[in-house]
Amino acid sequence: MSYMTHFDVPTPDPALSRKAAIVGLGETDFHLDYQAARAKPDGYEAPTSESLAIKAFERALADSGLRREDIDGLGVNFLYGGPSSEEMAKTLGLTPRYTPERGGGICAGPLPVAATAIAEGKCDTIALIFSVATRSIGRTFGGNKMDDGPSSYYYHHPWGWSSQAAHWALIWTHYQQVYGAKEEDLAAVAVQLRQNAMRNPNAVMQSELTVEKYLASRYVVRPLHLFDLCLVNDGAVCLIVRRTDLAKGMAHAPVEIGGWGRASVTRNKMHTLVRERMRTQYQESGRQMLEMAGIGLGDVQHFEGYDASTIHLIDHLEGHGFVEPGQGLEFFKSGKAAIGGTLPVNTGGGILSGSYMHGWSHVAEIVRQLRHEAGPRQVKDVEVSMFSLAQTDQVHPVLFMRGAK
Repeated sequence: MSYMTHFDVPTPDPALSRKAAIVGLGETDFHLDYQAARAKPDGYEAPTSESLAIKAFERALADSGLRREDIDGLGVNFLYGGPSSEEMAKTLGLTPRYTPERGGGICAGPLPVAATAIAEGKCDTIALIFSVATRSIGRTFGGNKMDDGPSSYYYHHPWGWSSQAAHWALIWTHYQQVYGAKEEDLAAVAVQLRQNAMRNPNAVMQSELTVEKYLASRYVVRPLHLFDLCLVNDGAVCLIVRRTDLAKGMAHAPVEIGGWGRASVTRNKMHTLVRERMRTQYQESGRQMLEMAGIGLGDVQHFEGYDASTIHLIDHLEGHGFVEPGQGLEFFKSGKAAIGGTLPVNTGGGILSGSYMHGWSHVAEIVRQLRHEAGPRQVKDVEVSMFSLAQTDQVHPVLFMRGAK
């Protein structure tokens, strides 16, 4: 199986397990900023990617208890344009000796890259910043007007398949036919994540969602409803990652990066994505991650999956082997994915109800959970959490473990 992927994560290696740990976390005000963007009160000024990034970094630095001079690495990603790493370093008052070329893309590659760089001695402590002003710049997805990319953006734009949602709708339609699932069954995923978000004061969506409200919502791409699809909001996340032996005695319990994996679809793309739902890629990447960390799947106590659509989470759970194929919807309907269930899933609300930070908010939630600082949504005694990204034709899971404070 080819390891050449868009994210280009380092080869999983047990020698790299737990060599780096997240010691600082900063996020912007997703809920308040979203409300302001909707209401546009007098004097309202939309945030910029740069202003959001600065706020997230300052909060992460304060959270870590470190000094600016302790940060000797910086990776930044402004998904839709922004300053370079060098410019941001000057703005933040940093003098990094290491700035990775791919500093903070969708949150699967940057953490393994940072952990490997730390293990190789390129830096001791790196700040990874992700920032987007997606809503403020009016970014659109799909439809007749494409903001960028070729005419075949995603898959088949010339034939009307102009958005990711169209692809996800086909996956869900096929799932319905194979397993006899109904729209109200998929509603259980959206409803559960909204219940989680209602326990998260920084979540964008905090009003109650019921199955009835879900079914009454408009279709975006039939049979996917409005609440089946991710949010569009502004925000930034900063993670400060440090050499594990330097992470002892800090303000919070370190969150150690235990392992990762990677697998891509290399042929029969549409068949693999729609009919097989990348099960082979989930299994292979998960195997790599677990072998690197030296644990089993049953040791995972909390799961965060990239939920650009509700059907994604079903694919994650069934693909990685937490449940058998066809059982993912029942897992949600029975409450097993709830906080207090057998495997709590997307406890901060995910990107369906929490905030759409392209996976970074999932990792932020893992940090809070493993620090045991998640308040009313805390998973009891959690020591091992897993994040899984499945974007287009690639799967990238990352495993995290609570370290000794």
